[in-house]
Amino acid sequence: MARAWKKAVRTAFPGPWPPRRVVGQGALALLMGGVAALLEVASGTGHPVLVGLGVALLWVLRPAFPATVLLLTSAAAGWAVGPMPLLVCAGWSAGARLRKVTALVGTFVLSWVLFMVTGVLKDAGSASPKLIVGLSLGGFLLVAVLPALWGRYRAQRRALLDALRERNDQLVRERVMVVHQARLRERHRIAQDMHDSLGHQLALISVHSGALEVDRTLSDRQREAVGVLRQAAVAAMRELREVVGVLHDESTAVRPVTDTAPARGGVDGIEGLVDSSRAAGARVSFSREGEPRPLAAAVDHAAYRMVQEALTNAHKHAPGAPITVALRYEPDALVVEVVNPCAPEPVGVPAGAGPAVSGGQGLTGLRERARLVGGMVHAGPTPDQGFRLAGVLPYEGAEGTGDGAAAIAGVDDWVLDGLPPVVGAEEGRRSPAIGCAVGVGAVGLTVLGLLIWGVVAFVQGTGDATVPKSVYDGLETGTPEADVLNRLPPGNTFFTDDYQGSGPKPPEGSHCRWYLSGDLSDTWGQDNVVRFCFKDGVLVEKEHYLTKS
Repeated sequence: MARAWKKAVRTAFPGPWPPRRVVGQGALALLMGGVAALLEVASGTGHPVLVGLGVALLWVLRPAFPATVLLLTSAAAGWAVGPMPLLVCAGWSAGARLRKVTALVGTFVLSWVLFMVTGVLKDAGSASPKLIVGLSLGGFLLVAVLPALWGRYRAQRRALLDALRERNDQLVRERVMVVHQARLRERHRIAQDMHDSLGHQLALISVHSGALEVDRTLSDRQREAVGVLRQAAVAAMRELREVVGVLHDESTAVRPVTDTAPARGGVDGIEGLVDSSRAAGARVSFSREGEPRPLAAAVDHAAYRMVQEALTNAHKHAPGAPITVALRYEPDALVVEVVNPCAPEPVGVPAGAGPAVSGGQGLTGLRERARLVGGMVHAGPTPDQGFRLAGVLPYEGAEGTGDGAAAIAGVDDWVLDGLPPVVGAEEGRRSPAIGCAVGVGAVGLTVLGLLIWGVVAFVQGTGDATVPKSVYDGLETGTPEADVLNRLPPGNTFFTDDYQGSGPKPPEGSHCRWYLSGDLSDTWGQDNVVRFCFKDGVLVEKEHYLTKS
């Protein structure tokens, strides 16, 4: 029981409740209750204290139970005038807090029914029910529905701004992530180019130095200088691979080379690589088979890097061995092949020269390059203890970039082209103001129609309650009641209810009917009233007098 009570209290008074909020809500509740009590005192009906306390309590419960408070306030406002200011606030809260349209419409329809029923029960004896229904509908639309539309517009606008703000924050975070990924991909590209280009050149320097070290035409001093040069080249390669390793460790993906990127060397530059190796003293043979075909920039670049890496590895691991480089243009792909047998036994190489430096990144990078263009690489030993590297590359390259690269490329597209459209942009173009404006327009037209109907009904009701002077003068006492009623208008108690029992004392045992006189009073605050009294089926008295309006 205690737990259920605590849950109900938390639902009715959702926190947090800082002192400032407690004071503010308490002051507003007292203000609303005081206004309701004053209105009850001014109207002279009801119980001011009871109505004031009820309005103050409903004000406090309004944020937690907007629909219930609206229903109770509508029923109370139809009976008494005190809760009318609270009805405005309750309508605003319901429009702002009820999210479902069906629940919102159902709550307001039921609230209007309660407002109308209590009004009819209160004023059914003094006014036409049809008039009360019309007045209650117009009053409810103005007092409750219009504030609800304004509250709903404000709530939807606030929700839209919050969603746009969250979307903007998300885009900013994604932009930072994309920039970070682009930076990492650029680091990887730099590492790959450093490994391929500088590693190849340093390998050639090492090969040249090793050849000079065994040259018998050089003096010992020259051999010593060449040895220092070779050791420096080896140290430079070791440091280069350490730097490349650092760059690789902090990267996540290889940036694909797009078709618009210029090839660095390409297949046309492979002959230059072969010539450079021959100039270093290596025995390199080069062959080209098939009809040359245009290649995508990424494929052209990948073929060049494959040959460059294969020659570098051959110079390092098999110095002095003959190397065969072949390019074959097959019907559906370009085949790049580099083969070298086992290296001969080194002659005259100093013992301190050290083994070849290898970072283990070259073949991995080649496989990644081939994968990104839709190709493949095979590298491994041959039966004669040599080594063979072969790559198959499609002419046009891959349509996609593979795995996560496709997603990254898609992200790059919108980073370059601008922000992506907001989810539900078509719905976003329909501002919440449009729906609320349509509602306001409908309410305005309804109220205008009710006003026109009210004016017509008022004029018609006034005519039904007014007796022209000629009719009054033409009626004589002793005339049968039926004849008199045929000549009199039907009457309207809405206009004559306040005159009931006014005027001189009627004849004993008679029943009377009151009407407005066709003669206008010259005195402000007084009305001309006529009274007809009947007894035993005949007119026994007619009176014309002034009374306070």
